[in-house]
Amino acid sequence: MTTFSFELYPPRSAGAESALYLALPHLVAAGPEFISVTYGANGSSREPSLSVLGRILEGTSVQAMAHLTCVGSSYSEASQLIRQFLDAGITSFLALRGDPPVGASEADSFLGDLGSAGELVQLIHRVQAEREQFAVHEVPGFPGAKRISRGRKVTIAVAAFPNGHPRSRSVSQDLDTLLAKEAAGANLAITQLFFHADHYLGFVEQARAAGVTMRILPGIMPVLSVQRLARILELTEEATPVDLERRLSAATDEADQWRIGIDHAVSLGSELISGGATGLHLYTFNQHEPVLAVLRGAGLLDREKEHA
Repeated sequence: MTTFSFELYPPRSAGAESALYLALPHLVAAGPEFISVTYGANGSSREPSLSVLGRILEGTSVQAMAHLTCVGSSYSEASQLIRQFLDAGITSFLALRGDPPVGASEADSFLGDLGSAGELVQLIHRVQAEREQFAVHEVPGFPGAKRISRGRKVTIAVAAFPNGHPRSRSVSQDLDTLLAKEAAGANLAITQLFFHADHYLGFVEQARAAGVTMRILPGIMPVLSVQRLARILELTEEATPVDLERRLSAATDEADQWRIGIDHAVSLGSELISGGATGLHLYTFNQHEPVLAVLRGAGLLDREKEHA
């Protein structure tokens, strides 16, 4: 079964918060595998992130995934934050190295005690193991009997880069890094945005040949304007998708750009699924209409469930 999942970011204003919570029920009703919520460097969005995650946990049956980065945290601070998320009921994380804060460079010491996403993965597992060392279960058919097992495991996703990390020296380095993350305990990878299915499919083939066994979900976003495309390229340092840029630039109005962006994402998602992707991870921009349109076009949305 092909799955899908969504990413949200914490709202930065009252208006954005209202818009997000209007979109959330529509995203939940679609039946995603999980919904992830981003987290700013140096704890800049800790409380808003927890608020959105709490809304997902308390009001829905959807798995909530918290983002964590290595930026600016000591082991003690990172452990405390991980425990805070775990205590809130969150058992899924996206562990990221994180980017330098604005104005900082790679030469600056911005990471804190954790030097890589792999170290953060290990710390999450360690904190959970210390917090919940074992679980007690009823034994079916034997009233009063108990069975002891290891504590609940956590899901830890990591980032993958089909076209290479901006600071990577080679494809081999990217693959070695992904292997190290899996060896540290990661059990899911989610890719950065890309614009051509071959970029993802070729990357997965290389990753499997290198020994990576965990699921690798492709991350896609409907690009609904030239301005959004420019912003995405600025953030990701991806190469410009010339054909998509030309079509968006030639659009006669916003509705035409919307249609072009949705059609591109539908075509991309459908090609990824045909090529063997087990799911799609959709960057929502905190809007439900575009991503749900993509899922409908790709044949992944259960209309009855959507309107339940």
